[in-house]
Amino acid sequence: MAIPDFQTIMLPVLRLAADGAEHTLAACRDTLADEFGLSAEERAQLLPSGRQATFSNRVAWSSSYLRAASLLESTGRGRFRITERGRSVITQKPTRIDIAYLMQFPEFKTFRDGSGKSVGGPSPVSAAAEQTPEETFEASYQSLRASVEQDLIARVKAASPSFFEGLVVQLLVAMGYGGSQADAGKAIGQSGDGGIDGVIKEDRLGLDTLYLQAKRWEGTVGRPVVQSFVGSLEGQHARRGVLITTSDFSAEARKYVLGIEKRIILIDGTELARLMFEFGVGVTPTGPPYLLKRVDLDFFDDV
Repeated sequence: MAIPDFQTIMLPVLRLAADGAEHTLAACRDTLADEFGLSAEERAQLLPSGRQATFSNRVAWSSSYLRAASLLESTGRGRFRITERGRSVITQKPTRIDIAYLMQFPEFKTFRDGSGKSVGGPSPVSAAAEQTPEETFEASYQSLRASVEQDLIARVKAASPSFFEGLVVQLLVAMGYGGSQADAGKAIGQSGDGGIDGVIKEDRLGLDTLYLQAKRWEGTVGRPVVQSFVGSLEGQHARRGVLITTSDFSAEARKYVLGIEKRIILIDGTELARLMFEFGVGVTPTGPPYLLKRVDLDFFDDV
């Protein structure tokens, strides 16, 4: 079963609170996960940001919307109970509680108008939406990021070999390898020995070294290319190597590096663009910065 959207969760949350007792979000989440028959994998599934479980996020937003409609009331950090209005709603035995249903309550309408129309724009979550506001925000971010990463790898492929070497230097330094950029720049391109394009410090102290091969390929990089690189490492008595391509590696090549003693990292074009984006190489901030904030529940603990 797929994880239910946050509007589908609203009625079960209210039903759970119908006993009038105080409930915690954590206990509510576990009970509802059992009720919906979610597997361990579904319970552990994370939002694109990787910072919160999707189901936990949806339960939290469900309770938040119910509180905005005064069907639930907060009783402390991550705790809530049903209100008289909530009891009245339960006695009416609704088949579903969603945003459209909650719009009958003045408090919720004010909440929606205030959060969605303060700049003259549409409400951030339509009545038919299945994603929480946070999920919608993250989905938009991931879509924009994917577009930028596609543009990045296209431009890298069109660049000169010398530019690509410089890009590798900047990226590895940004990731914490190679000491200073000057040191890394001197190391790259010096070896040229048996398929090794460069040697770079694994850490700033130079306790170990990484051997590199970084070339722009158009077709899929197969196992023979990877084997040749591993053979070059053997001649240097090297234990670690990084092979970077602007294209992709075959399944056989990826399987091969998993079965050898040496530690070989394969970075394809997709991963290269992801790392460039993550470590700020070849990209620049644009537009206003958006900083999401939550209510600091600790601040209100003694209220």
